[in-house]
Amino acid sequence: MYGHGAPPPTRSQGTVITLRVLFVAAGFLSCGLLACLPLFRVAVLRGKWPDWLLAWLSLPLSIAGLAVVGSVPESDHRGDVALASVLILGAVSAAYFVVFDIRHQRTLPSADRPVPPHTTGYMPPQQPQPGYGYPPAQPYAATQISHTPPPYTPTPPPQPPAPAPEPQRPAPARIDQVRAELDELSDYLRKHEDGR
Repeated sequence: MYGHGAPPPTRSQGTVITLRVLFVAAGFLSCGLLACLPLFRVAVLRGKWPDWLLAWLSLPLSIAGLAVVGSVPESDHRGDVALASVLILGAVSAAYFVVFDIRHQRTLPSADRPVPPHTTGYMPPQQPQPGYGYPPAQPYAATQISHTPPPYTPTPPPQPPAPAPEPQRPAPARIDQVRAELDELSDYLRKHEDGR
C-alpha cells in the first residue's frame, strides 16, 4: 500500500495512549463483556494463533459468566464467583493488551531513528531488524531477480546560460512620489496666497 521502503504513517503519542485507554476501558468497564476486544487487537497485531485462540475463548467465557450472574438468585455464591471471574478476565485481558502494546510500540520505527535506504526488487519476508522494523536484505538469495534496465534516453547537451538582463532604472519609490506631490501643492498654495 505504501510502496517499497516507504514506512506506514506513525501515530502520535497522544493517539497511542488514547487507544490504550479505550481498549482497557472496554475490557474492564463493561464488566468483562467486552474483554475480548483488547485480545482481538493483540491477535490482529501479532497474527499468531495462540492470540486468536485466547480472543475467541474469552468471548464465550464472558457471556457464560454474565449468564450465570443473571440466572442465579442474588444470595447464591455461584453468581459472585461468576462475576468475579468475568471481572478478572477483563482485567487480565486489559493488562495483557497494555504490556503487548507497549512492547509493540517500542519496536516500531520512529522519526528520530534512521530509516534503511530504499531497495528495489522483491524482498521475501524475514525477521525484523532490531533497529529499524524492516527486514534485512539477504546477500545471497536462492532465486534470481530479473531486472531490466530502463531504455536509454539521450540527454540534451547543456545550454549556455542566458545573458543577464540589463538593470532597469527602478521606479520612484512611494515616498519620493508623495514628496513631489507635496512640493507641487505647496507651490500652488504659495501662488494663490501671493495673488491676494
